[in-house]
Amino acid sequence: MPFSPQKRSGTLNGILFVAIFAAAATMIADLAVVKNLGISPLVVGIVLGIFYANTLHNKFPSAWEGGITFSGKKILRFAIVFYGFRITFQQIAEVGMQGFMVSLLVLSSTMILGIWLGIKVFKMDKDTSILTASGASVCGAAAVLATEPVLKAEEHKTAIAVSMVVLFGTISMFLYPVLYATIIEPSSGFLHMSPSTFGMYVGGTIHEVAQVVAVPASVPGAGEAMANTAVIVKMTRVIMIAPMLIVLGLVLSTMAKKSGSEGSKVKLVIPWFAVYFIGMAGVNSLVHNYTLTAPEDMAMMVKGMIDNINIVDTFLLTMAMTALGMGTRFAKFKGLGLAPLYTAGSMFIWLVVGGFVITQWVVATF
Repeated sequence: MPFSPQKRSGTLNGILFVAIFAAAATMIADLAVVKNLGISPLVVGIVLGIFYANTLHNKFPSAWEGGITFSGKKILRFAIVFYGFRITFQQIAEVGMQGFMVSLLVLSSTMILGIWLGIKVFKMDKDTSILTASGASVCGAAAVLATEPVLKAEEHKTAIAVSMVVLFGTISMFLYPVLYATIIEPSSGFLHMSPSTFGMYVGGTIHEVAQVVAVPASVPGAGEAMANTAVIVKMTRVIMIAPMLIVLGLVLSTMAKKSGSEGSKVKLVIPWFAVYFIGMAGVNSLVHNYTLTAPEDMAMMVKGMIDNINIVDTFLLTMAMTALGMGTRFAKFKGLGLAPLYTAGSMFIWLVVGGFVITQWVVATF
């Protein structure tokens, strides 16, 4: 037990150690040059963690490992639950059936395609394939973090999936404005998208929330319609992480039952933290309704509280990501080759091309 009398001191020191790294990651991510690239503290955290794991790991007490593990497992689940305070059901309702269908179709198709490509085509292990697919299909690094406890995957596999999200998400930030300026906006017929529809395409296909925010800001004359639609559709994808994880848990349990010996008991994997995540989103929705009718001073105070919760939650997610990085040794990457790059690259092409087709079809149909 990490907090037994014998281990309590080492565990607390390990948690504090991770928190110091996370604070450094937060300050680095707040630098203008880093912020303009849409790189979140989570990504900076895992980079710092990997640096520690492969350079300074042997310089610090092994007793701290319990606190590092606690940060990467328990604090992670807690942070994912409170991630629900970033979402309201009202936001999802604003984009209506079109935004919901784009999110659903892009998420499910990318997830299935990514897992199939990773396992069957590029011969990656199951965990790395699922983690890479979840990052591309849902919400980047946060989705990888949320999927890791369901799989009970090793830290280096999580790091691989996050690195793929960072690579292709960054490419998206530069590619999408060029696509809009040269092909989508000036053309007629099928290739043309209104600013609102392009926002739906951006929110439905780009990896990270920060990257989704950055793209409309890079499009001259984008307007509020593009930016708002992009963010709302993206947050619709984010909330879908909960049902996705529940379905994933059921599928994994069914697969384990089929592969096990007859009569063996297989524990049903239900990620309860994902259920609690939806609950927090529901609470946030009620709070949002309250602020619409409450006196202005009360509404401002409540909004300030929610903002503070999100700031703390981002820091806890950064701690979790840093801790995962601290468990990642480069030696564990041997044998994977370019399979993760091929898998993530194929999903990226699908998101750009297939996501475009899905968005146009949904807008024309619903």
